[in-house]
Amino acid sequence: MKLTESLLHALKDHGARQIFGIPGDFALPYFKIIEESQILPLYTLSHEPGVGFAADAAARANCGLGVAAVTYGAGALNMVNAVTAAYAEKSPLVVISGGPGKGEAGSGLLLHHQAKTLDSQFEIYKEITCDQVRLDDAVRAPADIARVLAACLRQSRPVYIELPRDMVAVPCEAVTALPPAVVDKDAMDACVDEILARLAVAQAPVLMACVEVRRFNLEQKVGELARRLGIPVVTSFMGRGLFAGDDAAEDVPLAGTYMGVAGLPEVTKLVEDSDGLFLIGTILSDTNFAVSEKKIDLRKTIHAFDGWVTLGYHVYPDIPLPALLDRLLERATSTGKSALAARRDYPHGMLADDRQVEPDDIALLVNDLFAEHGPMLIASDIGDCLFTAMEIDAALVAPGYYATMGFGVPAGLGLQAATGQRPLIMVGDGAFQMTGWELGNCRRYGWDPIVLLFNNSAWEMLRTFQPGSAFNDLDEWGFAKMAEGLGGDGMRVRTRAELKAALDKAVATRGRFQLIEIMIPRGVLSSTLARYVAGVKRLTGMA
Repeated sequence: MKLTESLLHALKDHGARQIFGIPGDFALPYFKIIEESQILPLYTLSHEPGVGFAADAAARANCGLGVAAVTYGAGALNMVNAVTAAYAEKSPLVVISGGPGKGEAGSGLLLHHQAKTLDSQFEIYKEITCDQVRLDDAVRAPADIARVLAACLRQSRPVYIELPRDMVAVPCEAVTALPPAVVDKDAMDACVDEILARLAVAQAPVLMACVEVRRFNLEQKVGELARRLGIPVVTSFMGRGLFAGDDAAEDVPLAGTYMGVAGLPEVTKLVEDSDGLFLIGTILSDTNFAVSEKKIDLRKTIHAFDGWVTLGYHVYPDIPLPALLDRLLERATSTGKSALAARRDYPHGMLADDRQVEPDDIALLVNDLFAEHGPMLIASDIGDCLFTAMEIDAALVAPGYYATMGFGVPAGLGLQAATGQRPLIMVGDGAFQMTGWELGNCRRYGWDPIVLLFNNSAWEMLRTFQPGSAFNDLDEWGFAKMAEGLGGDGMRVRTRAELKAALDKAVATRGRFQLIEIMIPRGVLSSTLARYVAGVKRLTGMA
């Protein structure tokens, strides 16, 4: 077996289902083996950031490995932002980069694509991955691959694998997966004892679910724990979309999404008045908590995240979240209490008339669409499209914490490749200018997403925090007219009636991507974003 084949089989055995990539001269040897071996399907895109975003979304959708394959230097360094987003938001992304051959460093010449040194790329990736390896020893490679892939799944964060181009076809043994890490039973029981005791005496306990619940595929277990203990559930801003579109989650006592002053008052009160707030897989970020109506005392919370559990001043290290949920379910018995939280009723019923479309209308219409035709997976970019998505009842992938632009379109392609389901993509015109052109790859692979493009000819969310700056204005590009050249269909709409007709047509048309360019006046925000901006300004003293 060749080293590359050993790596590919290991990726598949660890849960990878496809590879997204862009070739380059340092990567050509291993790309050839990927293609000829057919161990995993390969989807090539147009720009490395899109490769990273697509692989990230595939990982999120499948609760498993996403794989991004690139060349050395110009390829891997061009993908740094996308990998950083995956690290920040805990997505298990495997980066495979071609590299100089073992003997090339001694040529006395600088190599093209080289930065400061031949090791610069490796050192940069140490900052944005949880483990790294250069496969320059075929005897050691199986153990190195096993270690790195285990770390990727255990920590749910990116890893980096560099494959020197003169090593790709070297004979190599198969990779044997590492056994699961052993958890200290006594420490686990002590931790579970304290959690259950804390929840039992709380007058108003609440479970908050965030990204790790999805990354480790724990939605059903969190729902069962909430039902058994009679405790209501909320999601964080980043956890929005958990417990959506799943029949098994219909009886989860889900009150809604916590967004502080920008969210539903009853959800805000539920969280901020809780004397037993259990943060499950929750990132303590500004996007989740910066707009709290009143400051949450984290010393009084239970926080399970990143393999640690913190209860006030008590800290339990090496407590993986999946093992913690399993033990809690083994120990928890029904309290007889009712969570008293009805699942949120999302807004429906857009009136298809001649009024100008606003973001809130889009949420209404999409909810109407899902009620009639069934839910779709949503990939959203950052900006008002994401705040609009907060009002839609559907599973969602989005860069809610790292907040990078350009995620939405390639993420949607990653969703369709990973799941086979047609996705709905929500993206603003600024982000579309960055990566929207990846839609041109749909025709090759039979992808047919529906794209809702919020076009206000501006970086409107930035303008809300710094009004009056001309640099937030964008030109009018006419995106709908470009769709045909990219292999899809484009429609521009201004009114609610036009939007309804365009979306109906898009749903009925399969085999080509459907781009609906929605013209929104500058300064018109979704109600959710308007509340968020007002809350940030009030709480930070911004003018």
